[in-house]
Amino acid sequence: MPRSPVTTHDEFAEALRAQRVWDRELPGFEAGAAPAEPVSLFHSWFLDAVKAGQVEPHTMALATVDADGLPDVRTLMLHDADARGWHFATHAGSAKGRQLAARPAAALHFYWPAVAQQIRIRGRVTADGPGAVRSRGALAAALTGHQSEVLDGRETLVAASAAAWERAGAEPDAVVPTWTAYTLIPDEVEFFQGDAMRRHVRLRYRRRTGAGGKAAGWERGLLWP
Repeated sequence: MPRSPVTTHDEFAEALRAQRVWDRELPGFEAGAAPAEPVSLFHSWFLDAVKAGQVEPHTMALATVDADGLPDVRTLMLHDADARGWHFATHAGSAKGRQLAARPAAALHFYWPAVAQQIRIRGRVTADGPGAVRSRGALAAALTGHQSEVLDGRETLVAASAAAWERAGAEPDAVVPTWTAYTLIPDEVEFFQGDAMRRHVRLRYRRRTGAGGKAAGWERGLLWP
């Protein structure tokens, strides 16, 4: 039976105070042995998180800025990470799509509590054309469309979704014109390894800029926790 949405602040505060973090053995991180560039370390940490049983390690927070200069954040799925950057997709007409068109810079955040690790990434974002859709459910969601628009009622969504699921089954290669692939090309990547004694390890990569503004590798440095 669903819990009533009505609760008291005392109940909330008691539950909040009862929570604990990292009360278990955590992996170590020798920052001095880290690779010269961040994406291979990301690959390694991702695989370790999967092996540790982290639920949905491919989900991440994407932060953008709206027309008033206010931050906006939401959770979405990682599509790939390679030497160019971190890849994701969304509707070009969604709130994040419009914000990225106006201000093509963003931040990503991964948090994997199973291994007490965080990864923060900041950089510019490029729109790379039509995005790939990898499952019937993802295609149905893309075909449903209208992301971030005002919804007049649950029934409207249910009807649109049912039609989208049916089409996704009948046309697995259906094209969604607004579904767009994006790449965040990083200027800065930080790896955070939690420590039960609160002596967290924070390793930051910053992209060097060479002659003519061209990328010239990465510089690494530790940050205080």
